[in-house]
Amino acid sequence: MMSSRWQEVLKKLDDYRWEIPRGYKSGMNVPGLIYADEEMLALMGDDESLEQVANVAFLPGIVGRSLAMPDIHWGYGFPIGGVAATTVEQGVISPGGVGFDINCGVRLLRTDLSQEEVKPKIEELVAELFANVPSGLGSTGKIRVDARELDRILLQGARWAVERGYGEAQDLEATEEEGCLKAADPHQVSDRAKKRGAPQSGTLGSGNHFLEVQVVDEVYDLAAAQAMGIQEAGQVLFLIHTGSRGLGHQVCEDYVRKMGEAVRKYAISLPDRQLACTPVSSPEGKAYFAAMACAANYAWANRQCITHWARECFIKVFGKSRRQLGMELVYDVAHNIAKMEEHSVDGKRLALCVHRKGATRAFPAGHPDVPAAYRQIGQPVLIPGDMGRCSYVAIGTERAMKETFGSTCHGAGRLQSRSAAKRSLRGADVAHDLAARGIVVRTGNVASLAEEASQAYKDVSKVVEITHQAGISLKVIKARPLAVIKG
Repeated sequence: MMSSRWQEVLKKLDDYRWEIPRGYKSGMNVPGLIYADEEMLALMGDDESLEQVANVAFLPGIVGRSLAMPDIHWGYGFPIGGVAATTVEQGVISPGGVGFDINCGVRLLRTDLSQEEVKPKIEELVAELFANVPSGLGSTGKIRVDARELDRILLQGARWAVERGYGEAQDLEATEEEGCLKAADPHQVSDRAKKRGAPQSGTLGSGNHFLEVQVVDEVYDLAAAQAMGIQEAGQVLFLIHTGSRGLGHQVCEDYVRKMGEAVRKYAISLPDRQLACTPVSSPEGKAYFAAMACAANYAWANRQCITHWARECFIKVFGKSRRQLGMELVYDVAHNIAKMEEHSVDGKRLALCVHRKGATRAFPAGHPDVPAAYRQIGQPVLIPGDMGRCSYVAIGTERAMKETFGSTCHGAGRLQSRSAAKRSLRGADVAHDLAARGIVVRTGNVASLAEEASQAYKDVSKVVEITHQAGISLKVIKARPLAVIKG
């Protein structure tokens, strides 16, 4: 049940939009806007995420609204599931608006395999994937790079991996920003961050990171699905969810500390010190963006390498070539990132710094930043759920461009913190429950499964239905898990 305080504050705009008026707190520069139905809104009153939406509205130079997707939950400074755009000329950039796992994101591969072909070999496939994609807390990868080569990864992103044989040029075409932010400058990344990142390239990591063998369960928009190479229910897909590992975490940690100093230097008044920020155009702002871009590029290279090893596993298990498997990249999207973009605000075109933290870019058909293959349907939006239910593919819309700076939800969103989930659940019980539902799970730490149990998350189907009904992304397909590999 939503707290009485929020019941009095929130203004219902329609069945899927709720406003936090500017007058809620003195100092808010814009209203807040939450995408939710009444049932989902009731789940948001248990943490401080709505308060964080209001706090983000204090940021200097913020335009439009402080936005919250239906998968919103409490985060560092910004809520996870939050979107905010600030002007490049007068606004600020905040590490809390990106998060610690910079460019945590998802990539989806299609195959020409059917569920009937995969099921008999699923255990063998899972064993191969677990053996060939390093995972787990502090895991180290198969790639060994010196300092100079690591800087190349930070500069080139996914292209670095492709040029070394970990994929093909067409993979880059199906990746947001073609897998590289051009603003990257390795000189802005600390030695400590580089030392953490050097041994972890090409690794899955731990926490909510995973690999998932999926099967298409429902198709809602056949034309859009076919444009992605997805033909029908029963087709097998492969999902990769990971980010920038220790390097990205350290970049955020380094710049959060520096931003505390910048707040004082530029006399920025904030309701929460975790919103520490600096003018976008300041030396500190440019340095953070360049370092964040490096971490984003590292993450894209990471997912590209994992893609290559996953393809090798499928080739070995099914005895077919990659072409015979039809194992092509559908798309790769970032979930935690800040981007310099142009948007219309009150009839004016503005250069903006768009913070998406636990949110997905959702550009519409015809947008020049959408790959040519999808220009007629809109950008693919990948929305993973928890490991026991389902995931979705959607497409971006014009309404998203007008309302959310071309953004939508990124996943299910947590209901319980990791510590709370571990207190209430046993990992072994979660594994047993998944097995009972025919889902193969493999992890190096069974106890950690409790953190990622379905009970710890909102229902992604409800989250996606809200964004679909609100018109900021439209459903294309639903897929359910056959097997999950967890860090």
